[in-house]
Amino acid sequence: MRVSKFLTLGFLTLLGNVLWSQAFQSEITSASNIRMAVSNFGTFGNSFDGYRDGSGTPSCMFPAGSGIENLFEGGIWVGGKLNGADIRVTTAAIDAPSGYTAGAGGFETYALTPLINRSSLFDSKNYSADAVSHEDFVSTISDTVQFYPGTSIRVGGPNHQPMGIEITMETYNWNYLFSDFVVFVNFTIKNTGSNYYDDLYVGLWNNTVVRNVNITPPGGANFYNKGGNGYLDSLNLNYCFDATGDPGFTDNYIGQKFLGASDKEGFHSPQIDSNYNQLTGQWELDNFKANYQAWVFNDFTAQFAAPSNEGQRYDKMREGLNYSPCWNNPNDPGCPGNKDYQALLGQAGNRSDLISAGPFARFEPGDEVVVTFAYVLAKKNEDGQPASANTPTQRMNLVSNAGFSQETYNGEDVNFNGILDDGEDLDGDGKITRFILPTPPATPITKVIAQDDKIDIYWTNNSVESIDPISNKADFEGFRIYLSTLGFDVNGTSNLAESLKLIASFDSLGNGKFFDTGFDDIKLVEEKTFEGDTNVYQFRYTINNINNGWQNAVAVTAFDKGDEERNIQSLESSYLANDYRVFAGTEANSSMEKNEPFAYPNPYYYGAAWEGQSNFQEESRKMIFANLPARCNIRIYTVAGDFIDEIQHNESYDGSDIRWFKTFGSENEEDNIFSGGEHAWDLLSFGSQIISRGLYMFSVEDLDTGEKFTGKFIIIK
Repeated sequence: MRVSKFLTLGFLTLLGNVLWSQAFQSEITSASNIRMAVSNFGTFGNSFDGYRDGSGTPSCMFPAGSGIENLFEGGIWVGGKLNGADIRVTTAAIDAPSGYTAGAGGFETYALTPLINRSSLFDSKNYSADAVSHEDFVSTISDTVQFYPGTSIRVGGPNHQPMGIEITMETYNWNYLFSDFVVFVNFTIKNTGSNYYDDLYVGLWNNTVVRNVNITPPGGANFYNKGGNGYLDSLNLNYCFDATGDPGFTDNYIGQKFLGASDKEGFHSPQIDSNYNQLTGQWELDNFKANYQAWVFNDFTAQFAAPSNEGQRYDKMREGLNYSPCWNNPNDPGCPGNKDYQALLGQAGNRSDLISAGPFARFEPGDEVVVTFAYVLAKKNEDGQPASANTPTQRMNLVSNAGFSQETYNGEDVNFNGILDDGEDLDGDGKITRFILPTPPATPITKVIAQDDKIDIYWTNNSVESIDPISNKADFEGFRIYLSTLGFDVNGTSNLAESLKLIASFDSLGNGKFFDTGFDDIKLVEEKTFEGDTNVYQFRYTINNINNGWQNAVAVTAFDKGDEERNIQSLESSYLANDYRVFAGTEANSSMEKNEPFAYPNPYYYGAAWEGQSNFQEESRKMIFANLPARCNIRIYTVAGDFIDEIQHNESYDGSDIRWFKTFGSENEEDNIFSGGEHAWDLLSFGSQIISRGLYMFSVEDLDTGEKFTGKFIIIK
């Protein structure tokens, strides 16, 4: 799902140079299992706009479709000493109850370019040779404009003093199962002004809020004040979790991790510029550091007070709580009041948090600084303790995912020293290449057909021909077919990744790997084509005994042999890259006389098992008309003949006319697969009124033959 929100459009003239100002644009990541809003203004998350305007657009949902949100809003912060003296800070976002608002103080960046979507996948419409991941979002941002074009609205509010910087923002995410928990954020900050800055810091600020919106809709202070926070110094990782909000329904961690940086003096990381003391849990040597800060949302008097001006924001970036005497030892003489910072932050509350890196060398006109962070998501590792305990065992998946994210960022820099050592230049380009992942076979190109009580899945042999970019070998091994558990979509905690279950596996014969099943049972004797589809399909698998009307998710993956020499296990393509939501049912009906249309379930009870719970309950009901002609009109009446509603049906029906499929179906309507002879109705009148219980009539008119049929159904509340 993608949405765009446009606030400004025009151009501006600044110091004789024409700069094009772009509309505020927000896109949702979709390659990984994270659905995070990314804007071309340098902000992340959408302040839960989707739950205020009814669109349901996620802010930072993980896993996709689960209803578990993790982020209200975030953004880049940059600060330094102007010409070595006065403090200047530019913030893309700050604490604000309504999130981004044009002209609001603290929202001090604007876009020079639209948000560009590019992909490294050859079969993607957004393919680009410059792409790093399966889905990159790229934008160029600046803080130097004074007013939104054509308005008197001042960018950043009346007190904003631009630093004179330009930021190229890039986000990366992949659809691999082994990396679907991370979105990388790469910032290149350029000094486009005439001043220099000393002691420059770059930070990633976030108001993380971890709650299950399917259980508790957003709104009110009690929704936002249930988060616990923490920081793992050895990983340069701050994190948030739901401490007391929705026990059992929000078992997530979200973290923001500093990965590395570079400037004109070279590569920087605390692991290189400082020494980590395992006993004290701190970095020693007062030079380049990763700093962690947290403060109570919009509260300027609390134990962890929010910054209210540029000087205080700069102090937050350059002075980390993780370096305070109160961090590891509340009994330290330098800790006022003997306060245990880590214990206090772990308690439920509504906090903003910040991870920053620096200081960088003198930032002169024309200089560039590159800083990379990652949003790392993870499921809590269950240990029987309540979420508020936040035990090391519960954080195991977060730690593992953070470690993988660092390794991915390191790429060819295996020693993580910022130097290309012997044997590290895998691609032979003479420089460090970062963001390198092992690669499974290509995702099978799939065609899914819904039929009466069964599902047919066809796919091509594109995976068989995949070449591994590291070994440069064709290492395809086999296919796996997945089917979701019944009712996964309506149980309030939908997690497709956990709901898909392996139902069949086929692999190569004679190599002693896996089960040696061969492909005879799925290989088509004659290749299959479909009208309007240019693909040629070589494989088919049929799933029988499917309940009509229910949603079933299906997927086909490909896996490789693994690489024993490089100690790489067998890798599998993501079932989230080609999953389809399938609704088995009757096919288009050629004779209503022989096969009478009908409605089901009949009688219909409000609260039917497939309805589920949503924030739009009365709009999210579903009754199905079946045995329909390919093109027909359906009309619903009371027994007294009063008109209720009319539905136009054709065999390409996609469910987009009622809310149920928007709430519980696929994010992409084209991935909802129907049988052609069924159509769902939301039990609302033509004027969207709730209808009462009782007996109702429906008529079906075949628009091709003129044939008509009349039936009835009962609604029981």
